[in-house]
Amino acid sequence: KATPKLVVLMIGTNNSNGDDNTAAEIGAGIAAIVKQLGAQLLETKVLILGIFPRSEKPDAQRKKNEDANAIAAKLADGKRVHYLDIGSKFLTADGMLTKEIMPDALHPNAKGYQIWADAMEAKVAELMGEKR
Repeated sequence: KATPKLVVLMIGTNNSNGDDNTAAEIGAGIAAIVKQLGAQLLETKVLILGIFPRSEKPDAQRKKNEDANAIAAKLADGKRVHYLDIGSKFLTADGMLTKEIMPDALHPNAKGYQIWADAMEAKVAELMGEKR
């Protein structure tokens, strides 16, 4: 049975709709997944990605996701579990999420996926033990 070197975990935005879940509940869900991964994949590193910004401009849902990210960030131990928030890479200087990157203010298009890949490439290489 092959064991992955790295799991990239990007989860939580769907739980932030309306009153579906609180930031604390989203954070607890992320923690539960990280715990389960640790129990099943003892040698695998986990890279938690911060929940990406959504909505064209700052609003309550974006704030909820930021609060959940603060909880998720505390799960990182710098050894097996790591955290990376690349959300700012998708935003303009004044905090706007443009249709150029996420046409529906939620899902990245090709340009958004390129930003995503570029923003995490160095961290993934580091965690995979690749020399750059």
